[in-house]
Parts: sequence; structure tokens; C-alpha cells
Amino acid sequence: MKLKITFFSLAFLASFHAFSQNTYVFLGSYNKDKTAESIQVYELDSLNGNLTKITSAKDIINPSYLTVSPNGKYVYACTDTKTPNSGSVSSFEFNPQNKSLTFLNKKGSGGENPVYVSVHKSGKWLVNANYTEGSVSVHPLLENGKIDSIAQNFQYTDGSVHKERQTRSHVHSAIFSPEFDYLFLPDLGADKIRCYRFDETQKQPLTETQITFTKTDLEAGPRHFTFHPNQKYGYCIEEMSGSVSVYQYESGSLKKIQRINTYSGETKGVLESSDIHISPDGKFLYASNRGKENNIAIFSIAKNGILKNIGYQSTFGNHPRIFAIDETGKFLIATNVNSGNVIVFKRNPKTGLLKKTGNEIKMENVSCVQIKKIQ
Repeated sequence: MKLKITFFSLAFLASFHAFSQNTYVFLGSYNKDKTAESIQVYELDSLNGNLTKITSAKDIINPSYLTVSPNGKYVYACTDTKTPNSGSVSSFEFNPQNKSLTFLNKKGSGGENPVYVSVHKSGKWLVNANYTEGSVSVHPLLENGKIDSIAQNFQYTDGSVHKERQTRSHVHSAIFSPEFDYLFLPDLGADKIRCYRFDETQKQPLTETQITFTKTDLEAGPRHFTFHPNQKYGYCIEEMSGSVSVYQYESGSLKKIQRINTYSGETKGVLESSDIHISPDGKFLYASNRGKENNIAIFSIAKNGILKNIGYQSTFGNHPRIFAIDETGKFLIATNVNSGNVIVFKRNPKTGLLKKTGNEIKMENVSCVQIKKIQ
């Protein structure tokens, strides 16, 4: 009987382990060397946090930011980032069975220095934000995953008060609302969070709303934005002020209810807050700090959306530009651009705190990470 139980247990564990190996980690980089593996794909072991490399893509310039299609079949990247007089978005087909990442096509991004790309839940639209020229572009997506020519492009010229960094608009991200019926554009250069209505059934899906933007504090430098799973609150990380602003959200409208520092009180001078994400259970918010601190600030979230700082976690590297949380909320993965390393953390679901786990990945100028579970 003991032998049968042991055999059954081993078979169950083997089956569970196989089932757990369908979560993939996609890494992008600032890499101008076309011979380098500028995009790399790893498999995440959901038991111990280890990363195993399965494929990569070359012949790409600066794929600085990535996103994965809702069905997991396609990867979209901002390419030719930080390349003078250039900017593009590129598509790739991902096949986990064949362990392949195949380039499909590339289209102009409609502005210099694309830094963020989002895909509508329908899988039919791609939106990219262009930092240097302050613009947003909307592209139809074809059934084969390729990117079509730009359907809409909006350019902005207004800036704000900082004499060096805010002489003009710098759109830093493009975030869909929880119902995917609005699009929000944090604009670092203008101290605004711009907003459009998004109608996926139209050939030109973006239309102006009655309130076209929400004004942030001066010299805030809004960068990235995320919504709470309950869809009632939105959170914007401000690069220049080193703060997170909390908003009540309803039907495209934002009303600020809190502003809290991401940096500790010990840090002075130039601040470089970067990315922001919420755990799937909605209990904790995480924000990355570059510059002097190089850490993840951890906040608890009250039922009314208010944040409380509960600690900081070093990213064991330099310049944590982008991080991601897997769909189960078990792991947080951070990328450190300047030190070129990727760190996997295990989340404590009760305390929200992080602990380094798994193996450390080395990738030169690694700038972005996305995690996707693919059935």
C-alpha cells in the first residue's frame, strides 16, 4: 500500500509540475547590437521561481518595451527606441511547443522614441506611446498577428514648468481602462493624464471625452498607471516627484484622493520613480525606484483605496525600470537596466513582502519584463 501511495504521489507531483510549466517570461532590452539576443523568452517554474531559457530573437534594435497578446500567440515590442529620427513597433509570433519566437513585421510608431505598447482585450488593436515627440498612435492588428498601418495619431506640444524636462509633451505610457472603453496617457512633459474614449468597433477608435485630461501636481512627471482589480481606483506613479497619486475612478473620470512618496525620506535630489503594479488580490501595490535607491516600494491598500507604505525591497541591481507580477501573484520579477540582471522574488500573500528566489538571469541592458501564462 505504501508503495502504491508513493507511486501515486510521484505521478501527481510530476503531473502538477508539468502543468505548472506553462508560464513564460519575456524580456526586452536596450541593445543596438543586431547580433545580440535583444528579446529573450524564459519558462518560469512556478514551484521554485527558476527561469529556463527557451528562445530568443535577434536583428532588432532596442526592443525596450514588450506586451503579449491576450491569447499569448503574439509579442509586440517598441523598437528603434532611443534612435534619432526613428521609432517603430514590431510583432512576433510565439510558439511554446516549438520554442520559437518568429519576427512577423514592423511598422512606424508615428513618433520618435516609442516607450510603451498596449493591446486591446479583443486582440484587434495596438496602441503605442511616443516619448520624445509626445504622441500616441493606434494600429489595427491583423488576424495573423501582424501590425497594420496607423489608423490614428495624436500629437501634443504643451509642456509644464520644469525648464529642462518639461519643455514639451512626453507621453510615457498608454493604459486601457478596466473595461477597455477608455485610454489613459500619462504625460510626463505636460503634467497631465490624458484620456480618450475607445470604441473598438470603429475604424478610428479614439474620440475625445468631455474631460480630455486630469491635471497632476506641477513637476510630478506622470509616468505609468494601473487600476485596482475592483475597478474603483487608479494609481499613477510620478517619475519626477517620486510619488504615487491615488484616484477614484468612474467612467473615464479620475478624482485624486491621496498622494504618497515612493522614496524614503533619506533620498534627496533627482528622483526616478518608474513602474507600478498591484497584486492580483488587490491588497498590495508595488512601485520601483531607480536612481540612488534601486528598490521596490511596497504599500498596503485599504478598502477605500488609500495606500500605506510597509517597506522597501532592494532589486539587487541598478536601475529597475520595469517589473511584473505573475497572474497568480506568487512571483514578482524585476529588471535592472544598468547592471543587466533579472531578479525573481517570491511574494508573501499575507504580508506583501518580497524574498529573492530562483536563479538570477544576466541580460545586457535588460529593460522590460512581461509574464504570461499560456494554456
